Amino acid sequence: MNFERKNKRIIGFVAISLSDIVLLLLIYFLLTSTYVMQPGIKVKLPKAASGVQEESDKIYISVTRNEQLYLFDQPVGLADLSSRLRPMLQTAPEKTVVIRADKDISLEATIRVIDTAKLAGAEKFLIATEKGL
Repeated sequence: MNFERKNKRIIGFVAISLSDIVLLLLIYFLLTSTYVMQPGIKVKLPKAASGVQEESDKIYISVTRNEQLYLFDQPVGLADLSSRLRPMLQTAPEKTVVIRADKDISLEATIRVIDTAKLAGAEKFLIATEKGL
């Protein structure tokens, strides 16, 4: 006994519905993904295996390849850095100073910035790195 169906199944693949789903997933992931944006100036940070992204109340000092200093996004000279840091540190002495030094500058330039921040009253320091090694 061989029974035949009156309504035959359509055997085929409809790609339009699949492309709609893929497009919706792409839009979803683009809208929900977060990008870590570091404030300040573009510097090539050194890499470290234990790099951790921390977000809190911090003061960012960037040192570029040609040893220009930036306090957050504002250019500042080494002589003016102490006077600009002192009021920030007096309101909240527990603030951490994050040094974002380019990997190609000398260690001496980074130490000068740390010394200047210490003289302004900073007690906690972090040196920013990128994760990886």
